[in-house]
Amino acid sequence: MKRSETKSRRVRAENIFSHYDMTKKYNQLTQEQRYKIEALISVGKRQFEIANLIGVSKSTISRELNRNIPKRGSGALVYVATKAQHKTNLRHKFKPKRHLFNDHLKKDMLTMMVHLRYSPELINATWKLKDVDGVSHETMYRFIWSCKHTNKRINQPFKNIYKLLKHGKRKRRRGNYKDSRGLIPNRISIEKRPSIVSKRKRLGDIEADFIIGKNHKSALLVTIDRASLVTTINKVNGRDAHQVKNKIIQRLKKYQKVRTITFDNDKAFALHQEIGKTLNCKTYFTRPYTSQDKGTIENRNGVIRLFFPKKTNFNKIHQSTIKSVENKINNRPVRKFKYLTPNQIALQLKI
Repeated sequence: MKRSETKSRRVRAENIFSHYDMTKKYNQLTQEQRYKIEALISVGKRQFEIANLIGVSKSTISRELNRNIPKRGSGALVYVATKAQHKTNLRHKFKPKRHLFNDHLKKDMLTMMVHLRYSPELINATWKLKDVDGVSHETMYRFIWSCKHTNKRINQPFKNIYKLLKHGKRKRRRGNYKDSRGLIPNRISIEKRPSIVSKRKRLGDIEADFIIGKNHKSALLVTIDRASLVTTINKVNGRDAHQVKNKIIQRLKKYQKVRTITFDNDKAFALHQEIGKTLNCKTYFTRPYTSQDKGTIENRNGVIRLFFPKKTNFNKIHQSTIKSVENKINNRPVRKFKYLTPNQIALQLKI
């Protein structure tokens, strides 16, 4: 091929592309343009004429009319600018939006996970309540686990954040266990507990349990209201039945009414009858090694463990720190309550 012919083809190609603005940005029709469309239609202008007069393509006018001219009803086949603008606003409001997981959101996520021990799901709910354009909890989980398996410098502050997840380091116990805790006198099985307790519609049905510290030398005594999930946490110097009895009575006597308390089969709850007599309530016990009998408090203990991991020596934890964690938990949004807090639910149930 001759050089002159090649040059002429290149020139023709450049002339063709010169007719197109490669950096052109396509904007939505404005309300003013929609008023012009309505006026031009009323005087009988055709689509290509309208497009030329307002400076858009013919396809833009075609799409606008197809989308916003009603096909039936009192205003059928009539273009009205105000109605077209209203329909456009609704489409933009409800269409799915893609939000970037930027540095600000990542730092906000890290802050809530570290200081409040929030899960990605709770963080997402918090952003929605604050009207923040955040990202989904699935996006956060993907980011957290990708940081664990990457050595990128930019992700180093988040590399170990997976350890803050509730199930980030779960270990399973296997094997058979011998019940060496002895018998509790006059215990009444959970199977005889009134069915209304399972409905969770009233305050005062309590579960009690321990969170054991390092080398079984320290513990937290935890109680939880089944309906509201309001939780109390107290450090105990040992699992002596008398100390445990006094601590439970001290915390629960502030309740408006305690109706039932469900314990597990720890010998520390051996004085349950004295507790029941003082608080004027009934006491019941779970079946041995049946965690589903006390699923509410087991779940809450998992949340407490976010603040006090296993092997924590509670003897070195000040009571003010424990009280701070208790407040955080009772003011922590809960999914089953549509992200209201236990304290808020307790106030509703009192009314």
